[in-house]
Amino acid sequence: MKAEDIREWDDAEIEARLKELKQEQFKLRFHGSMLELESNALINQVRRDIARLKTVLRERELTQNV
Repeated sequence: MKAEDIREWDDAEIEARLKELKQEQFKLRFHGSMLELESNALINQVRRDIARLKTVLRERELTQNV
């Protein structure tokens, strides 16, 4: 997921994807604690995707206030 692609989405779509990723992050953490996680890199990937979504939302918020 690239920030350029995310910028094309509307706010509702970003919020929905953010909610999905947070649920996925919870599941990955749970599986990691149970030692059932295949790859620890998935947790980092989801975390970075969440950060990208939040960054785009914050950019839009700041441009509206200016």
